[in-house]
Amino acid sequence: MQIRIIIFLLMLATVLSACKKKEEAYFFESNRKGTAEAPVKEVPKDILATQQAFATVVKSVNPAVVNISTVSKKKLVQPFFEMSPFFDDFFGGRGGTPQYRRENSLGSGFIINRDGYIITNDHVVRDAESIQVKLSNENVYSGKVVGSDPKTDIAVIKINAKEQLPVAVLGDSDKLQVGQWAIAIGNPFGLDRTVTVGVVSATGRSNMGIETYENFIQTDASINPGNSGGPLLNVYGEVIGINTAIVAAGQGIGFAIPINMAKRAVPQLIKKGIVSRGWLGVSIQPVTEEIAQSFGLKRAQGALVSDIMAGSPAAKAGLRQGDIITRLAGKEIKSVQQLQLLVADMPAGSPVEIEVFREGRAIKLSIVPASADSAAGAKPKSVETETAWVGLSVEELPRDLRLKGLQGVVVTSVEPGSLAADSGIQQGDVIVSVNQRRIAGVNDYAKAMKDAEKKGSVALLVRRGDASIYFAIRIK
Repeated sequence: MQIRIIIFLLMLATVLSACKKKEEAYFFESNRKGTAEAPVKEVPKDILATQQAFATVVKSVNPAVVNISTVSKKKLVQPFFEMSPFFDDFFGGRGGTPQYRRENSLGSGFIINRDGYIITNDHVVRDAESIQVKLSNENVYSGKVVGSDPKTDIAVIKINAKEQLPVAVLGDSDKLQVGQWAIAIGNPFGLDRTVTVGVVSATGRSNMGIETYENFIQTDASINPGNSGGPLLNVYGEVIGINTAIVAAGQGIGFAIPINMAKRAVPQLIKKGIVSRGWLGVSIQPVTEEIAQSFGLKRAQGALVSDIMAGSPAAKAGLRQGDIITRLAGKEIKSVQQLQLLVADMPAGSPVEIEVFREGRAIKLSIVPASADSAAGAKPKSVETETAWVGLSVEELPRDLRLKGLQGVVVTSVEPGSLAADSGIQQGDVIVSVNQRRIAGVNDYAKAMKDAEKKGSVALLVRRGDASIYFAIRIK
């Protein structure tokens, strides 16, 4: 009996003890003074400072960043049988009337002055019928394009705001260094005011096939659809670039237009709606190692003149086909892209010194850039217009081919659907004879082709690689 009483008392004591036990917390709160200590007690001061720097930049610049939504009218691409009346009822457009559809798109931008001017990408507002601009305070205004430049993908729009507008501060993109912090703010996928952080992973990127004039900043700060036109910032909160493009097949590779390029374009866009550029009137190509060696140039740099426009500044200055442009206005030319950007920024009418490498020596000339607007009516200094009936464009043989003992002209392009294209002639072929007449250069070629046109047919002997092939062409 006593043993049963003892067992009962022990069980009762256990139950009472469990009842007195404190209930387990649902979660542990820190906030540095909560019910538990932070897992990491000491965070390095430089990490805290960096974190605070990013937060300060975003807080300071975010008010000047805007979201842009557009509505545009896009022409529908009809099926190949669109002209058949049988399908009119299915696809509309009876009588050949083109059909359109409305398309909505999103982008970003940033305010550059208190008058309401906003920088964005040209492709964000191109063909837009209506533009809505939403500010950070959720106010929405109608926007109007005041100027755009497709060649750099820069556009300026304007809003008429009744409130005091915050503005972004522009930095100096020429001072950028690879490895610097880069902060992107925008509207990716419609996600309002998204901030991403990375570094400047490269500068001076070109040959991307995105724009005519390319000098991109490459960054691994995430840029996605909707970021276009938004600012890329440094840690001082200065705008160093305009977020523009991504590599579709890559992760963490985005491109921004250097803000200094925009600085040169924006005043013209606001004043006259377009950008005027300098123009020399030359066709140029890169100088490869092989070209440099064959021309006697110590290293592969500069830009090789492959053609000259008749009456152009280059023709008046005395430039020749085969010259290699090595310096312009005191600046060493390292690539074709650099020369294009340098010429584009030059004012028309002001003479500058140009240095070319010709026949083994450096020659200095004076050239007066013209406005690129005058380039529309210019024609290449060549014989193609006189021999257009066959559909070929030709140039003098490069020096490396002449050194191999070849004579003739090289085919630079073949017009699709032309007599030459139908016969099988290809770009890069070397025409060595016309109607059994040996060709020494473009002048011989032009004369022989004129005679052939009168005759109504031509036989061309072409050198393609190590093979010689005859092509017979007859006027249809």
